[in-house]
Amino acid sequence: MGRIVVGVDGSDASIKALRWAVRQAELTGDTVEAVNSWEYPATSWASMMPGMPEDFDPQAVATVALDEALEEALGAEGAASVERIVVIGNPAQTLLERSRGANLLVVGARGYSGFKATLLGSVSLHVTQHATCPVTVVHD
Repeated sequence: MGRIVVGVDGSDASIKALRWAVRQAELTGDTVEAVNSWEYPATSWASMMPGMPEDFDPQAVATVALDEALEEALGAEGAASVERIVVIGNPAQTLLERSRGANLLVVGARGYSGFKATLLGSVSLHVTQHATCPVTVVHD
């Protein structure tokens, strides 16, 4: 039994990728690992934002977002069978690292980014070029 790693950022494309990964795992007997990563805003963006509350916990926010996406996509019972990974880091790099040794990496064609006209999003483009395992890109 192997692993299927899937990037989940809560976007429609990532929800479709998650559903596809779960269906594939049912066929292969692999486990599914849903990965959500987050980063602090770049310095130029941070200067435009009001101060963050002292009790703000971006790790907790990302964890809740992943839990909600899993339940939306799979229901409570289905979500319980998926391993959840939430880490700080660049999404593409995090997926590449988590997918080492995996049987498959699954990503949506476009997540939450400003480049809606592109065929592949920046994360899916990067992982298809650099992954050490097969990659499936799920389109809308």
